[in-house]
Amino acid sequence: MTTAVQDLPGNPCIVMVDAYAGVRSLVLEFLRQGCSVVRVQSTRETPYVYRSAPYVPEDFVADITHEGDVAATAKAVAEFAPVAVVSGGEIGVELADLLADHLGLPGNGTALSAARRDKHLMVETIRAAGLRAARQLFATDAEELAAWHRELGGRVVVKPPRGAGSQGVTFCDTPEESVAAFRLLADADDVFSQPNNGAVAQEYLAGTEYMVNTVSRDGRHHVCDVWRTDRASRNGVVDLCDALSLIDSGSRVVAPLADYAFRVLDALGIRHGPAHLEIRMTPTGPCLVEVGARIAGGGIPAAAGLGIGESQLEWTVDAFLRPERFHERAGTPYGIRRYAAIYGMVSPVEGVLRAYRGIEEIERLESLHTLTPLVRPGQGIRRTVDDLTYPVIVTLLHELDEVVRRDLNTIRHLDGTGFYALDGAATGS
Repeated sequence: MTTAVQDLPGNPCIVMVDAYAGVRSLVLEFLRQGCSVVRVQSTRETPYVYRSAPYVPEDFVADITHEGDVAATAKAVAEFAPVAVVSGGEIGVELADLLADHLGLPGNGTALSAARRDKHLMVETIRAAGLRAARQLFATDAEELAAWHRELGGRVVVKPPRGAGSQGVTFCDTPEESVAAFRLLADADDVFSQPNNGAVAQEYLAGTEYMVNTVSRDGRHHVCDVWRTDRASRNGVVDLCDALSLIDSGSRVVAPLADYAFRVLDALGIRHGPAHLEIRMTPTGPCLVEVGARIAGGGIPAAAGLGIGESQLEWTVDAFLRPERFHERAGTPYGIRRYAAIYGMVSPVEGVLRAYRGIEEIERLESLHTLTPLVRPGQGIRRTVDDLTYPVIVTLLHELDEVVRRDLNTIRHLDGTGFYALDGAATGS
């Protein structure tokens, strides 16, 4: 176990497990509220998905690496007298539960920790609670998977049991496609550098997918923001998500989504802290895709804050530092001050990027708020097939939803093979 300690400030201390760069907004929110933050890394080696997104050491009063001994890590953390333990990402959920339990701090307990991470167990847990759940199989054998798909019929989704960022998610229309996807995943590692040891196969859920972001305290849940996802069949991916649009809490779809989401949280024992739920609104009602017991990623909280005035960030701080204020306000519908959308550009090519052609047209859009290149000229660019391969992220913000929708459509029109100028020979569709 490695620890670097500065002088302890006389203010509330928060423990954040796996606080990599993607969750820095939450770290900074706690710091703005006068807290100190202790960082705990749940694995000795940095997982693959975080290697390009290091954390900022100066944000933390201590940096502790968990070596597998929970009691030892809890003892090291206890020296800082923390008031809360928060998971910064998917891989940290189970250790955060264990540390909160050891320290006697508000947490979700450990009995259902695995169900909050394992996507097969997650769905079986909500099914056992009487909720609508996808038909599924945890596949460890190709022949069993093929037989299951033949019996089920239709489209099947094959994915890693504990993955993230839609990496490794494959939409399969035939048993042969399911078996091919399974063979790619079964003996591979996920984005957290952990072995899959199989794959989860689930029925494809027809309908619009929504993201519901919540914060809970003492088992009481609050919806912070809801986003509609836009999808297209591109680069061989049937349901590639390219955009998220913030929807008003008064939209008629929000009430059934919230009711279902709260029952999912109850079934999975999420009583404290943030959660990010992905739910399909099928013709027969809402059905869970998956849930993470942590804040939403991909800059969603920041965009929600711009549109609403607050987000999971402020609600999470209140839940852990000011529970009375949380309970006073929980259940209040959010209001949209400005409509927001997040667009991930979809590269159809691979090679070395020379330039983005026509990017100045995007820069002139009326609702443009930020344009963030994740791949810059001179760097290698890949075909976009999941949440980890968008080359550019565009955030739109405007008082009129119509303006945001128009500009979103304009970006889609510009986003194609002609947008990406490459050096030398390129491959693509």
